[in-house]
Amino acid sequence: MIITKTLEEIELMRESALVVSKTLGVLASEVKPGITTLHLDKIAEECVRDHGAIPGFLGLYDFPNTLCMSPNEQVVHGIPNTTPLNEGDIISIDCGAIKNGFYGDHAYTFAVGEISPETDKLLQITKESLYVGIREFKLGNRVGDVGFAIQKYCEAHGYGVVRELVGHGLGRKMHEDPEMPNYGRRGRGKKFVEGQVVAIEPMINLGTHKIKQHKDGWTITTLDKKPSAHFEHDVAIVNGKPELLSTFAYIYEALGITSDEEDEFRQEALVL
Repeated sequence: MIITKTLEEIELMRESALVVSKTLGVLASEVKPGITTLHLDKIAEECVRDHGAIPGFLGLYDFPNTLCMSPNEQVVHGIPNTTPLNEGDIISIDCGAIKNGFYGDHAYTFAVGEISPETDKLLQITKESLYVGIREFKLGNRVGDVGFAIQKYCEAHGYGVVRELVGHGLGRKMHEDPEMPNYGRRGRGKKFVEGQVVAIEPMINLGTHKIKQHKDGWTITTLDKKPSAHFEHDVAIVNGKPELLSTFAYIYEALGITSDEEDEFRQEALVL
């Protein structure tokens, strides 16, 4: 069952999402060769709590940390550890926070120093596919419309679209209906409604779409050990159109990047 939110609840969810956005912005300045994912995890927990929120992943389904940290061929759900990041790595950082009783949950894949052109293009196309999917999240469309758009865009570039892992509804629980696959057929699945909030999160592989789960019960890697990219936003339907609740603006500010990619999904100006 889809749990719709009032405008007041959507604004509370925006606060939760922005705690995550600000945390990712802090981490953007820290991601560099030699840093460990466990150190980044500690920074993130402090940042989330400093903003009056609770880490959303810590203890959820018994997950042991604040962040899911997934480098290179790891797709998602990587556990922070003491292994340093290396020049040329990529790292998906997925963060959640609970504030005002609602979850925020979004992710960004960072380059660690200079990365190969092939991997850089994977990150670029995966992030572009996120917005391709968000455009389809509007009143009257269906789940399959979002998945179809993402799949078509990524497969046109020769990439593998992960099937087993999906986006999801978001609210007072981390995972609500509906599931939001990154593949599908137009006109299929549940119809979107006003006040609905979802996390859309393409997980796209440089090679095969096939994945492997490791014995720790969490870590997911590509079957061919080629890199995987992951980007995620929290989005609501307001006045029939997609409205971003999360933002990459804090990341871009930290990295000195200028971008207008989010402008079309904001019915109100975002004040940093």
